[in-house]
Amino acid sequence: MCRKACVTRPVRAEGFEMAVFVLDRSGRPLMPCTEKRARLLLERGRARVHKMLPFTIRVVDRFAESSEFQALRIKLDPGSKTTGIALVREAERGAVAVLNLFELAHRGRQISKALTARRGHRRLRRGKLRYRAPRFLNRDNKAKGWLAPSLQHRVDTTLAWVNRLEQLAPVSAISTEMVRFDMQALENPEIEGAQYQQGTLAGYEVREYLLEKWGRTCAYCGAKNVPLQIEHIHPKSKSGSDRIGNLTLACQCCNQKKAALPVEVFLARKPELLKRILGQAKRPLKDAAAVNSTRWALVNALKTTGLVVETASGGRTKFNRMALGIPKTHALDAACVGHVNAMTGWHKPTLRLKAMGRGSYQRTRLDKYGSARGYLTRSKSIQGFQTGDMVKAEVTQGKKTGIHTGRVAVRASGSFNIQTRHGLVQGVSHRYCTVVQRGDGYGYQLVAKTDATGTPPKQGDASHPALYLPGLKAEVSRANR
Repeated sequence: MCRKACVTRPVRAEGFEMAVFVLDRSGRPLMPCTEKRARLLLERGRARVHKMLPFTIRVVDRFAESSEFQALRIKLDPGSKTTGIALVREAERGAVAVLNLFELAHRGRQISKALTARRGHRRLRRGKLRYRAPRFLNRDNKAKGWLAPSLQHRVDTTLAWVNRLEQLAPVSAISTEMVRFDMQALENPEIEGAQYQQGTLAGYEVREYLLEKWGRTCAYCGAKNVPLQIEHIHPKSKSGSDRIGNLTLACQCCNQKKAALPVEVFLARKPELLKRILGQAKRPLKDAAAVNSTRWALVNALKTTGLVVETASGGRTKFNRMALGIPKTHALDAACVGHVNAMTGWHKPTLRLKAMGRGSYQRTRLDKYGSARGYLTRSKSIQGFQTGDMVKAEVTQGKKTGIHTGRVAVRASGSFNIQTRHGLVQGVSHRYCTVVQRGDGYGYQLVAKTDATGTPPKQGDASHPALYLPGLKAEVSRANR
């Protein structure tokens, strides 16, 4: 078997494994390979472990100039809380083969709460010091395109992982959902002859929007997990329009009972429900503000990578997923973004990436009045470990005897806590710990592959199966030098 085939052979589309990223001797990306091929390269001494999560190896006898590449594309499904990321290999006629699936959990809500708490503490302290003038005049000079920190975080973390994948694989293009729903189709659905009302996508934008807005429940009786029908709040037979503000969802029973009655008459004995429905009809989609505020910023940021950027709507994504019979997850939604006619290899585990931050400059604990009540250690590194590092602890004695792998939280006493898939292990001495991967501001969790029935996947370990390869401990230690 030639060396070139060992390194650049693409992942098999029918496999259920995660693709392993491959770098050449100088650190440039090659085509990903299977876990089995990566294991053989490591055992034969032809490769070294470069990074554990996502698992990456570096070959010692190849250069990128002598390798062949296929078209790889990064697909994104941006969300207010979670962004789906998929790395796919493109084939002919719109077919794609999924190589890796990721789900990036943002921490925008935590950032917003932290800023609110800090603002309250500053205001309280300023109230106690009468000689300190309030500083309001320096808050208005915002640059054009400024986003709140909680929103800018979504753009920055998504772009960071796009750049990271671009360094690990020879990516040639990006596809992203620019809008969750096609607003032109929603704002003016009554126009005739428009392309949105024709073809295979007819009605998908409106139906998906209503399902998200009304929580996939009947607006009148609250029934769930039943077939829902689009219903006019103000009857169409009495000059009611087809605009999105006049549409809701109802089960067949409620839809037949209401018939052509005005909603005020139908719900005359339920004034609270009537008020809620009329208010929700005018209210925008939940979390839509966060996504709409960052969509252009994200697209413009992706264009700075120099790659070809394809944009699509969420209605198109759902149509592709339903047509291909793929269950709904954030990562698989990302794989369905854009032009897709066929998909293979989507039965893969998903690596969840949770933004954890890189610590805080705050050196004190605060009480409810915003005053210091204790001081933290000035050093973030304890015995060569930092909070967020992935470690492997081999405890040989005591109640915690065994092997524990996960994310570590350091303590000044040298007794650490390790978060594993089985729970939190407290009080593990630093003497038993070995660094697997330095903290990079993210927590990792491997989720089992999704089956065709859409069964909720099992929660996996915060590690990679390659961690349990025999003889890998020396490789890990060498990779972290």
